[in-house]
Amino acid sequence: MLFDVLGLTEEEALTYRALLARPSCAPAELADEFGMQEPKALCMLGRLEQLGLAARSGEDTSRFVASPPAVAMGVFLAQRQNELRLAELELSSLEETYRASASGRTLADVVDVVQGASAMRQRFEQLQNGARREVLTFVKAPMLVVPPEENTAENVAVARGVTYRAVIERPHLEDNPALLAEIRDLTARGSQVRVVDSLPLKLFVVDRELALVPVADAASPADSGALMVHRSGLLDALIALFETTWASSHHIVAEAGCLREIEPGAVDEEDVQILSLLVAGLNDKAIATQLGTSLRTVQRRVHALLHLADAQTRLQLGWRAARLGWI
Repeated sequence: MLFDVLGLTEEEALTYRALLARPSCAPAELADEFGMQEPKALCMLGRLEQLGLAARSGEDTSRFVASPPAVAMGVFLAQRQNELRLAELELSSLEETYRASASGRTLADVVDVVQGASAMRQRFEQLQNGARREVLTFVKAPMLVVPPEENTAENVAVARGVTYRAVIERPHLEDNPALLAEIRDLTARGSQVRVVDSLPLKLFVVDRELALVPVADAASPADSGALMVHRSGLLDALIALFETTWASSHHIVAEAGCLREIEPGAVDEEDVQILSLLVAGLNDKAIATQLGTSLRTVQRRVHALLHLADAQTRLQLGWRAARLGWI
């Protein structure tokens, strides 16, 4: 990580490590260790010398010695820190310029058109990389931008403290057996996920400042596109739509610790997940697929939950579960 921050290549980092491990080193010795030609080894050592990470030996100028890491790299770090401070100042200036121009946007300037799957993917990743506080999203099939398993930018954003709130369309949950595991992972890291029967559109809002609205045709991925909505009444309407949908959606409970039981230990993780998916509207077959278990097991556990909640029907089970604080 340190070498990456300092801008050294992998070869330069390996060469410096090798040099640190010995009092001095000749190009021929380095070439033997790494299986390279001696001229290339000499070039690598010369590069480290230029960077201040190595110097010629006083006794034999054909040999090289490593510069002390704290001294050599301290200079690099100070230089990088200064560059970052200057970049932050420039970013603030650019942001002020952008905000000033945004306030004068006309109706035609409120929405940008993003054309092509590649451009959509790039904007999708840029928005997540630039997120500072929260991301609001509607998730529905088909996934034409970035499949969940490939969305590494989301993991990075969550790791730095960005909150994700996602509403998933029920058919999309039913058709993706691996989705529940991803939901468990997201909720464990602080994100919130809910399910609703249907969604009017796909939506991705970042920091309540920008929204990406895919308008793609599943039959023609090459013609995929999206609308980038800037601060405006339209963006406010999209955020209001999200909040209204969020308020009426079903929470997905993935862990037994989130549920208040009648009896300690009476309900385990799988029971919680079955109950949560049942209330979200999934049928027994879809629940079994999500949990990787059999239809018979799901039906047996639902029967046990009915008994535990003293309910006669599944409708009554949902009502009793809500009254008992299970969900």
